[in-house]
Amino acid sequence: MTVMAERTVQMSVEEFERIAELVERESDAVRLEFIHGRIGIRGMTDGDHSEIIRWLQKRCMRVRADLWLYAGGELGLQVEAYRKGRAKPDAVLAPERTFVGQGDWADPEGVLMTVEVTSYDSDTDRRDREEKPAAYAAAGIPLYLLIDRDHGTVTVHSDPAVDGYRYRQVADFGTKILLPDPVGIELDTEDLKEFVR
Repeated sequence: MTVMAERTVQMSVEEFERIAELVERESDAVRLEFIHGRIGIRGMTDGDHSEIIRWLQKRCMRVRADLWLYAGGELGLQVEAYRKGRAKPDAVLAPERTFVGQGDWADPEGVLMTVEVTSYDSDTDRRDREEKPAAYAAAGIPLYLLIDRDHGTVTVHSDPAVDGYRYRQVADFGTKILLPDPVGIELDTEDLKEFVR
């Protein structure tokens, strides 16, 4: 019998950013993140995932024309002061021009809300329900919206603290839920029923 030893390799943020740039330049099918000292890999989104982001963007613009929903996971954010994490949310709500002059991994200052839509992969539980809310709260982002296709729910996390968000509100698809200040938008989630398997 062969015994394999598990080794933990420490990687600097600079090393991660070089690897992420190379991978993403070569493949449109993969996005890399660096949260809690680990590299995470996210595959391509499906059509329903994209429709959910479009749905949210339309509602936000209808009520808050002063904000923009930066969508598609193209915007990277610096999260986690301790481990210098890097995350690519499915969408980011912020005032227009918040990210002017920033590089691939933007400072989260000015971000009002991050959004994740669950994917149908084995890693979504840990990534979207545990690691991402902890990282976004630690970065001081006021709201985290999780659109959970597995459970048919929308969860609004608010009141960020170093150890996570202090408040969570959960609503089933088909009901209304308020995105509290500083966003101040009520969402009617009836349409989300169309975008689940």
